[in-house]
Amino acid sequence: MDTSKDLARRNRKLAVTCVGIFSLMIGASYAAVPLYDLFCRVTGFGGTTQVAEAASDVVIDRKITVRFDGNVNHSLPWSFKPEQRSVTLKMGETAQLAYVATNVSDNVTVGTSTFNVSPPTAGAYFNKLDCFCFTEQALESGETVEMPVVFFVDPEMDKDPELKSVKEITLSYTFFPVEQPERPVAARADAAETETNL
Repeated sequence: MDTSKDLARRNRKLAVTCVGIFSLMIGASYAAVPLYDLFCRVTGFGGTTQVAEAASDVVIDRKITVRFDGNVNHSLPWSFKPEQRSVTLKMGETAQLAYVATNVSDNVTVGTSTFNVSPPTAGAYFNKLDCFCFTEQALESGETVEMPVVFFVDPEMDKDPELKSVKEITLSYTFFPVEQPERPVAARADAAETETNL
């Protein structure tokens, strides 16, 4: 009698433990993406850049060349490139440049971009004050837009022994098509027309 009660109690305990572990795994899977994103932003892992609220108040003499790269997924009929290929600036100095995108198709298309920097370890020191990344861009047929990027390289990079010999950083963007825009293109056109009429 005692043996069957012990067995039933152990089975219940095992079932509760399994449900707990399963629930924990489900919760961890939902938390993984935002936690990984936070980890990348804090550490610059994988070339993730930082977001700054204000320009650097320290500028040092060490110079760094930032090269710019623009790519488009083959499914998006756009041309996309930086207005200039590189800029050399002092660490801590703020710079601004623009990328230019043109819709070369006969239809309205919507794209969004991802980005990274290389070497990846430099991401922790690359600070963007203004950027078009992860923002949906709707372009009419033949429309061309300039998209600014405002950034600086944190002077703290000069103290990082791994990056002492680094003289160049590459900032690379890739645009992808948005299959389901957050806001329908027709609604954007109506909103733009309303703003014009005001």
